[in-house]
Amino acid sequence: MSEILLKTDSLTINVKKESDYKTIINNISYHINKNEIVGIVGESGSGKSVSSLAILGLLPKSVFKFTSGSIVFDNKDLTTLNNKQLQTIRGIKIGMIFQEPMSSLNPSMTCGKQVEEVLFQHTNLSKKQVKAETLALLNKVKLPNPERVYKAYPHEISGGQKQRVMIAMAIACKPQLLIADEPTTALDVTVQKEIISLLKELQTETKMSIIFITHDLSLISEIADRVLVMYKGQIVEQNTANSIFNNPKDNYTKALIKSRPSLDVRLKTLPTIADVLKNEVSEVVVTSNMRQIQHKKIYAKPPLLEVKNLEKEYISKSGFFAKAETFTAVNNVSFNLYEGETLGLVGESGCGKSTLGNAILLLDKATKGQILYKGKDITNLTKAETIAIRKDIQIIFQDPYASLNPRLTVGNAIMEPMKVHKLYASDTERKDKTLELLNRVGLDATAFNRYPHEFSGGQRQRVGIARTIALQPKLIVCDESVSALDISVQAQVLNLLNELKEKFGFTYIFISHDLAVVKYMSDQLLVMNKGEIEELADADIIYNTPQKAYTKKLIAAIPKGL
Repeated sequence: MSEILLKTDSLTINVKKESDYKTIINNISYHINKNEIVGIVGESGSGKSVSSLAILGLLPKSVFKFTSGSIVFDNKDLTTLNNKQLQTIRGIKIGMIFQEPMSSLNPSMTCGKQVEEVLFQHTNLSKKQVKAETLALLNKVKLPNPERVYKAYPHEISGGQKQRVMIAMAIACKPQLLIADEPTTALDVTVQKEIISLLKELQTETKMSIIFITHDLSLISEIADRVLVMYKGQIVEQNTANSIFNNPKDNYTKALIKSRPSLDVRLKTLPTIADVLKNEVSEVVVTSNMRQIQHKKIYAKPPLLEVKNLEKEYISKSGFFAKAETFTAVNNVSFNLYEGETLGLVGESGCGKSTLGNAILLLDKATKGQILYKGKDITNLTKAETIAIRKDIQIIFQDPYASLNPRLTVGNAIMEPMKVHKLYASDTERKDKTLELLNRVGLDATAFNRYPHEFSGGQRQRVGIARTIALQPKLIVCDESVSALDISVQAQVLNLLNELKEKFGFTYIFISHDLAVVKYMSDQLLVMNKGEIEELADADIIYNTPQKAYTKKLIAAIPKGL
């Protein structure tokens, strides 16, 4: 019989909404055994992060209150402890890795100092011992060149390296329990696999327990012993990872599994959570024959965009008197893009995919080569010509909240580009068009006068899409435009993009680190590595028979479930 490390019993948490309280965690009970990894899955708002922050007492008492139940750890009910008592547990007995390392790390302190701070706070080690232990921790989390990372600031290292620094901080005091809250969401598929392997290795070595929180069931199946599925503040199912993934009992769990694009079958429409719960799942499959017929039509026309021998170099200086160094981010890249096509663009962080996208969008001038749009080279346009072409080539950003002005209502945000490009004769016409666009992306007329913060992540992305298509562009660059969304919301947005492509003949460059999503969306696939094209072919051909070792590594890293 396994020994229980933490037990949550009938826990209910309320959150203050104006003058009243609303229940967001409703009577949940679960336990974590010693030397065990437990996964908690569910969409945003399901309560998975709130219930875990409650363990560490990180919920502000002015907003949240425990109305019933207990969280027992080390024979103490954590819900009854004050802040001073919790400080003897936080970081020492229970560590935490947060979702976004860039916002969790202090940008004004070196990575080494931030790990040292934890050790100074919680141990009696000398300054010399703390430095030695910090370097040992950076080495333990398999950071290349720990001495360099020790001296580096967060912005000087990659996303995966920042997450490793966060893990080093979390395990510095050898905790019994580690809470990992979406620790791989923003990472490349290969880096994600490395972080998962690292956590499993550390857990095996130290015998600590881990609570791993994510919205991706395929990912959880690769690390967890047991899984809890949360929906609307309740645990709807809990079992071994094998049982949950291969024999789910609850309809919501089934819906989470079905919403993710399959690598084997391409459904015309991805099922959303609502579709599965209502038993309205479309089983229409896009066959290879249907794809061939469609591709024959697309590739019979002249290319919409031709990229020829494109290069982008950056000049960097490490100091005032240092010699300038040249870094080639995009190196001799050539490809064609056809009207009505979706070109998937994949590769690890730093491979040059966003730099290439920015060059096509004319946001970053290419150093060499040509970009021909409808046969005309657009790399050396006048300011007026650049503004005119921006109407035709648009972008859907990764983070819709950051790309929308919080002071503008959604209606005004969508009308703004129409005014800039002098579309339609009056504001009345623009408003009518905006209401039509909101309806088209699945939002009603009430959205017009609301502000971005009043919407969920998926709704904000719909607003971002409405704003992009307001200019009736020909080519849209989708730069990680679904990577921050829940599985089900992601399915809704991907369905919408495909529907709009079919209706308006849009052409997409679809940039993402989620290879399952890229395969589902793409006609052709372009794999980039170190600024160069590694492979370029039909998406299905590349997935089924990759030619290069780099592509094989990317595909092998996709979480495939049990």
